[in-house]
Amino acid sequence: MHKIKFDRLVRSGLVAGIVEVALGLLVNGVILWKLWSNDMIYLSRTEFLNTEWFEFSILWLILGFLSIWIYVALRSLLGAGWKTAVYAGLTVWVIGVLLPNANFMTVMGLFSKHLTLYTTVGGLVQVVAGTVAGAWLYKDK
Repeated sequence: MHKIKFDRLVRSGLVAGIVEVALGLLVNGVILWKLWSNDMIYLSRTEFLNTEWFEFSILWLILGFLSIWIYVALRSLLGAGWKTAVYAGLTVWVIGVLLPNANFMTVMGLFSKHLTLYTTVGGLVQVVAGTVAGAWLYKDK
Protein backbone atom coordinates (compact mmCIF):
# COMPACT_ATOMS: atom_id res chain seq x y z
CA MET A 1 0.00 0.00 0.00
CA HIS A 2 1.25 3.45 -0.92
CA LYS A 3 1.76 6.14 1.65
CA ILE A 4 -0.96 8.79 1.54
CA LYS A 5 0.35 12.23 0.61
CA PHE A 6 -1.45 14.42 3.14
CA ASP A 7 -0.91 17.72 1.32
CA ARG A 8 -2.32 16.28 -1.91
CA LEU A 9 -5.21 14.75 0.00
CA VAL A 10 -6.11 18.14 1.47
CA ARG A 11 -5.82 20.00 -1.86
CA SER A 12 -7.74 17.35 -3.77
CA GLY A 13 -10.38 17.09 -1.06
CA LEU A 14 -10.81 20.85 -1.13
CA VAL A 15 -11.28 20.82 -4.91
CA ALA A 16 -13.77 17.94 -4.66
CA GLY A 17 -15.63 19.78 -1.92
CA ILE A 18 -15.76 23.04 -3.86
CA VAL A 19 -17.13 21.27 -6.93
CA GLU A 20 -19.73 19.56 -4.75
CA VAL A 21 -20.71 22.85 -3.09
CA ALA A 22 -21.05 24.60 -6.46
CA LEU A 23 -23.12 21.81 -7.97
CA GLY A 24 -25.18 21.47 -4.79
CA LEU A 25 -26.05 25.15 -4.82
CA LEU A 26 -26.87 24.96 -8.53
CA VAL A 27 -29.09 21.89 -8.18
CA ASN A 28 -30.82 22.71 -4.91
CA GLY A 29 -30.64 26.49 -4.83
CA VAL A 30 -31.45 27.20 -8.47
CA ILE A 31 -32.92 24.23 -10.34
CA LEU A 32 -34.98 22.74 -7.50
CA TRP A 33 -35.67 26.00 -5.67
CA LYS A 34 -39.43 25.94 -6.30
CA LEU A 35 -39.83 22.31 -5.13
CA TRP A 36 -37.83 23.05 -1.99
CA SER A 37 -39.94 26.16 -1.30
CA ASN A 38 -43.21 24.28 -1.73
CA ASP A 39 -42.12 21.39 0.49
CA MET A 40 -40.79 23.74 3.17
CA ILE A 41 -44.13 25.58 3.24
CA TYR A 42 -45.86 22.20 3.61
CA LEU A 43 -43.70 21.64 6.71
CA SER A 44 -44.71 25.10 8.04
CA ARG A 45 -41.18 26.39 7.57
CA THR A 46 -39.83 29.36 5.71
CA GLU A 47 -37.47 29.04 2.78
CA PHE A 48 -33.90 28.06 3.53
CA LEU A 49 -31.96 30.64 5.47
CA ASN A 50 -28.44 31.70 4.48
CA THR A 51 -27.11 29.94 7.58
CA GLU A 52 -28.73 26.69 6.45
CA TRP A 53 -27.13 26.98 3.00
CA PHE A 54 -23.80 27.57 4.74
CA GLU A 55 -24.28 24.45 6.87
CA PHE A 56 -25.14 22.39 3.78
CA SER A 57 -21.99 23.72 2.12
CA ILE A 58 -19.87 22.58 5.08
CA LEU A 59 -21.40 19.11 4.83
CA TRP A 60 -20.70 19.00 1.07
CA LEU A 61 -17.09 20.01 1.73
CA ILE A 62 -16.79 17.15 4.21
CA LEU A 63 -18.22 14.75 1.62
CA GLY A 64 -15.59 16.02 -0.84
CA PHE A 65 -12.77 15.22 1.59
CA LEU A 66 -14.30 11.84 2.38
CA SER A 67 -14.63 10.92 -1.28
CA ILE A 68 -10.97 11.73 -1.99
CA TRP A 69 -9.84 9.84 1.10
CA ILE A 70 -11.74 6.77 -0.18
CA TYR A 71 -10.33 7.33 -3.68
CA VAL A 72 -6.78 7.37 -2.32
CA ALA A 73 -7.45 4.19 -0.36
CA LEU A 74 -8.91 2.46 -3.43
CA ARG A 75 -5.97 3.43 -5.66
CA SER A 76 -3.81 0.65 -4.26
CA LEU A 77 -6.51 -1.91 -5.09
CA LEU A 78 -7.94 -0.61 -8.36
CA GLY A 79 -5.27 1.72 -9.67
CA ALA A 80 -5.39 5.44 -10.23
CA GLY A 81 -7.84 6.95 -12.66
CA TRP A 82 -11.34 8.15 -13.28
CA LYS A 83 -12.94 4.71 -12.84
CA THR A 84 -11.58 4.43 -9.32
CA ALA A 85 -12.78 7.98 -8.66
CA VAL A 86 -16.26 7.03 -9.85
CA TYR A 87 -16.29 4.01 -7.51
CA ALA A 88 -15.20 6.21 -4.61
CA GLY A 89 -17.83 8.80 -5.51
CA LEU A 90 -20.54 6.14 -5.73
CA THR A 91 -19.53 4.82 -2.31
CA VAL A 92 -19.81 8.26 -0.74
CA TRP A 93 -23.06 8.95 -2.60
CA VAL A 94 -24.68 5.80 -1.21
CA ILE A 95 -23.58 6.58 2.35
CA GLY A 96 -23.94 10.36 2.30
CA VAL A 97 -26.86 11.01 -0.06
CA LEU A 98 -28.92 7.97 -1.07
CA LEU A 99 -29.45 6.42 2.37
CA PRO A 100 -30.14 9.70 4.21
CA ASN A 101 -32.50 10.88 1.46
CA ALA A 102 -34.33 7.56 1.40
CA ASN A 103 -34.68 7.62 5.18
CA PHE A 104 -35.45 11.23 6.03
CA MET A 105 -37.11 12.41 2.87
CA THR A 106 -39.10 9.35 1.77
CA VAL A 107 -39.61 6.86 4.59
CA MET A 108 -40.47 9.56 7.09
CA GLY A 109 -42.58 11.32 4.46
CA LEU A 110 -41.12 14.75 5.10
CA PHE A 111 -40.67 15.73 1.45
CA SER A 112 -42.30 14.86 -1.85
CA LYS A 113 -41.10 11.89 -3.83
CA HIS A 114 -40.24 14.15 -6.77
CA LEU A 115 -37.98 16.33 -4.64
CA THR A 116 -36.39 13.24 -3.11
CA LEU A 117 -35.71 11.72 -6.52
CA TYR A 118 -34.33 14.92 -8.02
CA THR A 119 -32.07 15.74 -5.08
CA THR A 120 -30.80 12.17 -4.94
CA VAL A 121 -29.95 12.12 -8.65
CA GLY A 122 -28.48 15.62 -8.36
CA GLY A 123 -26.40 14.38 -5.43
CA LEU A 124 -25.10 11.54 -7.59
CA VAL A 125 -23.84 13.96 -10.22
CA GLN A 126 -22.56 16.31 -7.53
CA VAL A 127 -20.53 13.73 -5.57
CA VAL A 128 -19.17 11.79 -8.54
CA ALA A 129 -18.16 14.96 -10.43
CA GLY A 130 -16.48 16.35 -7.31
CA THR A 131 -14.63 13.10 -6.71
CA VAL A 132 -13.41 12.89 -10.31
CA ALA A 133 -12.25 16.53 -10.17
CA GLY A 134 -10.40 15.98 -6.90
CA ALA A 135 -8.90 12.69 -8.10
CA TRP A 136 -7.58 14.40 -11.21
CA LEU A 137 -5.58 16.70 -8.93
CA TYR A 138 -4.25 13.89 -6.72
CA LYS A 139 -1.40 12.48 -8.80
CA ASP A 140 1.90 10.80 -8.00
CA LYS A 141 4.85 12.91 -9.05
